Amino acid sequence: MKPVDSGYYPNVDPQDVARAFDPARLVQARRLSRMTKTDLHRLVGVSAAAIGQYERGEVTPRGDTITALARELDVPVGFFAHGRRRAPVDIAQASFRRLRATTIAQQHQAVSYVEQVWELSSYLEESVEFPALDLPPWSLADESNTAPAPDPITAARAIRQHWNLGSEPISFLVYELEQHGILTVLFSLKEEENIDEKGHIDAFSTTALPRPTIVLTPDKANDVMRHRFSAAHELGHIVLHHGRQGSDSVMERQADAFAAEFLTPRDVLVDQLPRRFNMNRLQELSQQWGTSVHSLVFRSKELELISEATARRAYITLAGLAKSGATRAQPIWDFPGERPELLKNALELLDEAGVPMLEVASSLQMTPQRVRRLAGIDDQPPKLRLVRATE
Repeated sequence: MKPVDSGYYPNVDPQDVARAFDPARLVQARRLSRMTKTDLHRLVGVSAAAIGQYERGEVTPRGDTITALARELDVPVGFFAHGRRRAPVDIAQASFRRLRATTIAQQHQAVSYVEQVWELSSYLEESVEFPALDLPPWSLADESNTAPAPDPITAARAIRQHWNLGSEPISFLVYELEQHGILTVLFSLKEEENIDEKGHIDAFSTTALPRPTIVLTPDKANDVMRHRFSAAHELGHIVLHHGRQGSDSVMERQADAFAAEFLTPRDVLVDQLPRRFNMNRLQELSQQWGTSVHSLVFRSKELELISEATARRAYITLAGLAKSGATRAQPIWDFPGERPELLKNALELLDEAGVPMLEVASSLQMTPQRVRRLAGIDDQPPKLRLVRATE
């Protein structure tokens, strides 16, 4: 049995929370834990029908039930009370990469996570000045914006121009996203006890919140090159698809085309790519442009610099090298400019101003551990030391 997290906030009375119970908070907490109503009723000791009634607001749980719900969902008792701002996000409002590889439960979990990211960012913005959103008018998810988005290639060039990036390699992509007002966070499921290794979320984004938000995960592949392409892909969704027109497959191809042009402008790259499969040259360009060799091979084929057959042989070679361990991915953690820092830095500024993490967590009725995870703050690992055996 889990300990009750009300230890963080011992003065919260479950009976008071019952009188101010917010059904949406139970839905959010359950989905974030990726539990079904059946899972939860077995842990709490009420029927699955009762859980449904609580979530629909038809019945209010008793104080002792709220305490049990808090314990099993790993939230403070006060989490379930009305009185805090919330911005609901529907899964239809999020662009999931490789949608068919994820379950509805995983998608609900992911959007519940991004709802809490918004709550934390909204709280922090009351005291810390965040970068203003800096996107061209045609790319904004605004009801008054009726201008159609340009094609993916033109859009990628326009964003580069708008951000004064020229045609040079983008050294730190996630840093650029954050500096131009796009909230970017990491979402890892591997720390969750009830999560298996299959069907991880790859990346997703939403424009349903006041700030466009990109969520990236290292779970499928802790590979900085893939990470950067996913970030550029989601930026493509944000600037191209706020109207959500077209099929998922079409939008995915458009976002891929945007990402390729944004990371590797064709007018520059066409003169740098080899006219045959040259691993040494492709590896040099991979490090220079921050994109994978696999992506550069695809780019070479797309630009008709190599044939389909040459590209196919190159993919087979790359797969063999990866399988044998001859080539290895570069972890995201080795590239600070590719890890989100905005929320983490805002929390540090508040702490310096006399508002510690525990006070932030208390205001949001979250555990400090949850706030750290939302902000991408690593928990310090235990330190190892050698102990000399005594005789």
